[in-house]
Amino acid sequence: MKYFAVFFFTLLSAIGFSQETTPTVPQRVSGYIYNDNSKEPIPNVNVINTNKVRGAMSDAKGYFEIDVQVNDTLHFSILGFQSLRIRVTNDWVKNKVTRIQLTEKAIALEEVVIAPFHLTGYLEVDSKLIPTKENYRYSISGLTQGYEAGEYSPNAFGKVLGSIFNPADMLYNFFGKNGRELKKLKEMRKDDTVRNLLESKYDRETVAVLLGISKDEIPQILERCSYSEAFIQEANDLQIMDAISACYEQYKVLKRN
Repeated sequence: MKYFAVFFFTLLSAIGFSQETTPTVPQRVSGYIYNDNSKEPIPNVNVINTNKVRGAMSDAKGYFEIDVQVNDTLHFSILGFQSLRIRVTNDWVKNKVTRIQLTEKAIALEEVVIAPFHLTGYLEVDSKLIPTKENYRYSISGLTQGYEAGEYSPNAFGKVLGSIFNPADMLYNFFGKNGRELKKLKEMRKDDTVRNLLESKYDRETVAVLLGISKDEIPQILERCSYSEAFIQEANDLQIMDAISACYEQYKVLKRN
């Protein structure tokens, strides 16, 4: 009986170990996305697996497919509708297809004020009236346009260095506590759907979802990395992600040293 108990315990341990080490095989799920009011299908909805940083887009019938694992979170977003996050369940993986409904936003149009420059029509005069910014320009792989990275961007290295020696610094706290989310920055480069989505967006919502932070924290992080106010306000979400990625890479190098 004693030897049987030892054998039984060893068997259970082996089974448990094999279950822990066996990788979870990705599954492919699908669905149809509808307007919850009109019940019409919604095309061009952006679907992102925030755990794997993989993306998809719904077609004219509202249909999409995406690779997932159980408990992954999918983020659905499109202009004019409230974004939605859904956890992948065993039932969804088993049934393969589901119906998803998005709610339209009630958008109130705000007054737009255009600041006058009092242009005269003469190029030599008007060129002196329009404000200019002496910000450095950098390029991002895959984009034809450059972007501004701040008048004092060379000091970003010093800011990151200071964050390592000052544990109260925001960069130290952010990069130190969000390493798992920041690893998604490299995964983002592998999926053209995600990159194309970020290149067309300016609302910072997807960036915040992927990094697990609030939208309010994004400008604070970029300010600590010495990016210009113009860049923070005008850059698209892909440029914002690449800027945070560059700052994080500096942080990792300095921390190792």
